[in-house]
Amino acid sequence: MLKDAMGGYRGTAMEISRVIAEHPGKAEAYYDRGNARSSCDDFDGAIADFTMALKIGLRFREAITAYGNRGMARLKSGDMHGAMLDFSEIIERKPGNRRLLCTAYKNRALAKEKKGDSEGAAGDRKMALLLSSGINTK
Repeated sequence: MLKDAMGGYRGTAMEISRVIAEHPGKAEAYYDRGNARSSCDDFDGAIADFTMALKIGLRFREAITAYGNRGMARLKSGDMHGAMLDFSEIIERKPGNRRLLCTAYKNRALAKEKKGDSEGAAGDRKMALLLSSGINTK
């Protein structure tokens, strides 16, 4: 298992599970295991880990990423409603990074489309286009 420059753990889900057993209140370990599980197509496990990491508490940047990663895992597992909630959370938190915000709108549009809300999807795609073109959306 590797520890990155920020002090976070990266490795396999099994290795990170040992860290969690020793430090169950370490949100970053759940976040890292969620990423590891998601990369192995264990979307239910990843969703549970991202949820726990968010519940324990992550810094703003990591929380935004956790919502995005959980949203993608929910999309892949077929939970369109949950995915829309996660992407909406990113949009509501208004990260200063236009690319992140644009991606949240695009992914929410995808979830809306899959749920049958083509009008809502079109609105989100329009917002993503405005963001990507640099137009102020406020």
